[in-house]
Amino acid sequence: MKTQVAIIGAGPAGLMLSQILHLQGIESIVLETRSREAIEATIRAGVLEQGTVDLMKEIGAGARMEREGFRHEGTILRFDGIDRRIDFPELTGGKAVMVYAQHEVIKDLVAVRLASGGDIRFEVSDVSLHGLDSTSPSVRFRQPGGELQTIEADFIAGCDGTQGVSRPSIPKGVLKGFERLYPFGWLGILCKAPPSSDELIYALSERGFALVSTRSPEVQRMYLQCEPTNKIENWSDDRIWSELRARLATRDGWAPIEGEIFSKTVVGMRSFVTEPMQYGRLFLAGDAAHVVPPTGAKGLNLAVADVRVLARAFGEFYESGREELLERYSDIALRRIWKAQRFSWWMTSMLHRFPGADEFQHKVQIAELDYVTGSRAASTALAENYVGLPFDEIAH
Repeated sequence: MKTQVAIIGAGPAGLMLSQILHLQGIESIVLETRSREAIEATIRAGVLEQGTVDLMKEIGAGARMEREGFRHEGTILRFDGIDRRIDFPELTGGKAVMVYAQHEVIKDLVAVRLASGGDIRFEVSDVSLHGLDSTSPSVRFRQPGGELQTIEADFIAGCDGTQGVSRPSIPKGVLKGFERLYPFGWLGILCKAPPSSDELIYALSERGFALVSTRSPEVQRMYLQCEPTNKIENWSDDRIWSELRARLATRDGWAPIEGEIFSKTVVGMRSFVTEPMQYGRLFLAGDAAHVVPPTGAKGLNLAVADVRVLARAFGEFYESGREELLERYSDIALRRIWKAQRFSWWMTSMLHRFPGADEFQHKVQIAELDYVTGSRAASTALAENYVGLPFDEIAH
């Protein structure tokens, strides 16, 4: 079989790219090793930048998001027992974010893609990439029934995450990886309770970081800093609520609304970037090329930003035959990626208790938070990064 762009992976990057290409009149086939049910049931949080929200609506996938998502026009930084609010619209010319889980985004993208006749092959196996340095790359895979198939394409988009086949298919010596491992992780919970806050609360305490988020009017998501090797069984419900109360304590006695905890996970924290993000006719996007700690809420949004650039580059190629944007894809995407890495690293460093840190370091963190929330210039810098930097990289 033949197509113009073969897309490996039906996560946010691959599905978004496929739909944008469809709207540009460009054919694609999406290959995914998991079932549709599995990708739609993998629970992951999501804070969507203004640009991601706008793009979801532009491609026809935003209706449910607008009905069920939570538009947040600010966030709260809690430290030293007090709250300071960052007002996004006031500081960014009206921009905000949408709290809408990543698996809900995937459901919407799958639905709109299939409704427009998209070709998504679920539950494939033995995926391998060939001829990447030629003008006729191909992808081999097995259908769910075991039949071996080959897709001949003009280009391949590797959107299959950190454990996918795309990045390892690039010859050794081509890519350079940049990594930062953080000495802590997040214990995340889902609980049955009404919202504890109208907006996200990022809290620094002497006991470590805590985050109050939301999922729905009945289900809430919260996080605690913990050791990355910590086991779920070490965290009883009572211990979790006790720790959340201690880390989120304010001078006026605020406490989170408690409820039945029905999900607990521990995730590690790392930053990773690979350069370049392309080899021959293969282009990497999303987690296949970079990973950010969740503090800055940039993971899904960077994937969307990547495919926005990549789709425009493919559009230019099929419209005029020019390959200038395709050749510049890595350079353009990496400018935004490194800015997001910087922001995520900064937020993580400012809000977490590092092993071995002394009282001096904690006081410095308090002073930094006091400055960030007390200076309009510093508050604006945080707000601009949080709601998403403008998509003007292609002009440079």
